Amino acid sequence: MTQNPYNTSLDRNPANYQPLTPLMFLERAATVFPDHTAMVHGALRRSYADFYSRSRQLASALAAHGIGRGDTVSAMLANTPAMLECHYGVPMCGGVLHSINTRLDAAIIAFQLDHAMAKVVIVDREFMALMQEALALASVRPLLIQYDDPEFTDPTAKVEAIDYDAFVASGDAEFAWLMPEDEWDAISINYTSGTTGDPKGVVSHHRGAYLLAQGNALTASMPKHAVYLWTLPMFHCNGWCFPWTLSAIIGTHVCLRQVRAEPIWAALADEGVTHLCGAPIVMSLMISAPDEVKRKFDQTVQFFTAAAPPPEKLLADMKDAGFEVTHLYGLTETYGPAVVNDWHADWSDLPRAEQARLKSRQGVRYLPLEGLEVLDPESMQPVPRDGVTMGEVMFRGNVVMKGYFRNPKATEEAFAGGWFHSGDLGVRHPDGYIQLKDRSKDVIISGGENISSIEVEEVLYRHDAVAVVAVVAMPHERWGETPCAFVELAAGQEADAEALRTWCREHLAHYKVPGRFVFTEIPRTSTGKIQKFALREKARELA
Repeated sequence: MTQNPYNTSLDRNPANYQPLTPLMFLERAATVFPDHTAMVHGALRRSYADFYSRSRQLASALAAHGIGRGDTVSAMLANTPAMLECHYGVPMCGGVLHSINTRLDAAIIAFQLDHAMAKVVIVDREFMALMQEALALASVRPLLIQYDDPEFTDPTAKVEAIDYDAFVASGDAEFAWLMPEDEWDAISINYTSGTTGDPKGVVSHHRGAYLLAQGNALTASMPKHAVYLWTLPMFHCNGWCFPWTLSAIIGTHVCLRQVRAEPIWAALADEGVTHLCGAPIVMSLMISAPDEVKRKFDQTVQFFTAAAPPPEKLLADMKDAGFEVTHLYGLTETYGPAVVNDWHADWSDLPRAEQARLKSRQGVRYLPLEGLEVLDPESMQPVPRDGVTMGEVMFRGNVVMKGYFRNPKATEEAFAGGWFHSGDLGVRHPDGYIQLKDRSKDVIISGGENISSIEVEEVLYRHDAVAVVAVVAMPHERWGETPCAFVELAAGQEADAEALRTWCREHLAHYKVPGRFVFTEIPRTSTGKIQKFALREKARELA
């Protein structure tokens, strides 16, 4: 083979190559727009100059306590300025940020701390008692730092620990922070839910975070100085990389300690929020708020959702209230959303029901994702683009995780055949847009027929009386499994099992109609996702 002449005597050097890292976004923002408001939290207003200085101080203080390249710093924090500072200060000293879901139980937290080999834990005072319970179960003995948020006023939750602000103040604001040695160095570790065994630690690298952060801005058409409201937990996939995105566009973070309707509407009106993310439950919370809570605002607000497709009525209500809703899709293993339902202008002229059908599709790949396919997991060949044939959704590219920490077997299985296997089943439509049909473990097999729980849920969501629904498999003596529908009724609406069963018979094949309807409050995770594993257990008990 002839040697490529362009590959000789033209080597990488510091003048023409630097590792990609989102940490540079903050350095640039602080240099070019030092006085621009970086974050808002209650009465607090903090500039980019201060944001950068405090992040460097945090990095300096961590380094002084022995934290270096590859060391894990765990953070159990609400959506507060401290959490934003951790997204920069921890990797600035070479550390790896481990964000902990604040709704987990002590045993799972202890597992994560041990598995990640945490050397420092930064915890909000509200969660300190839970953290202490977890540390009593864990083997690691990390340095414990407490963040005392002025927006949290419970006087009973005080615990003696190193004060976060004092710890930051002990650091050097001019600290010469560390660039990654390699852009593939780990920047964070986030744990999966662990509903099928121990949680897996998803390792993300600087390169992927850099690319996904920019991909967010491009996908969301975020202008310079956009204002972003933190309704999405930052512990969830590093807030989908938006902590880094906002520095790239010199935007403003509006922190939100709790997802409640009143502060959301206040931020929209008073802070000029332009973008926010969340599950459909967040939309429902906003739309169902009393009229005296809702506020008027002039700007069109972009809302990005990545859970189950929102019901048609909810989409219509959001549009009437001044929101544009975009459906995203991704996983912890893809840094958050890596697929977007890119909207075509002429689709807006279609009837609302057709618009809702199109919005329910997950869509096409983000710009920084190189490959997105629906493949037959056995042959690894693409399924026909007919919108019917199901396969497994698979990813390939620079915004796919580095791998599962200390779990080579799971990593090898996830990357079999040169693709990341999502475990999600879907179809590809003739226009190339993908649509999820189920998780592989959520498919209901009744009498040898595969039933998509999502398909049944979509039909039930079209019934006016249904606010939230989840369909899971219920054991059946004859058929093996049949669908069981758990339903939350909409406020002021009534419906019984027979009414919903009749509705389903009108819109579904007979074998797909749920054999049982259970009217109850549906359990959700802290990010608004329905806990189907809990419902499957309940269905087994009811069978």
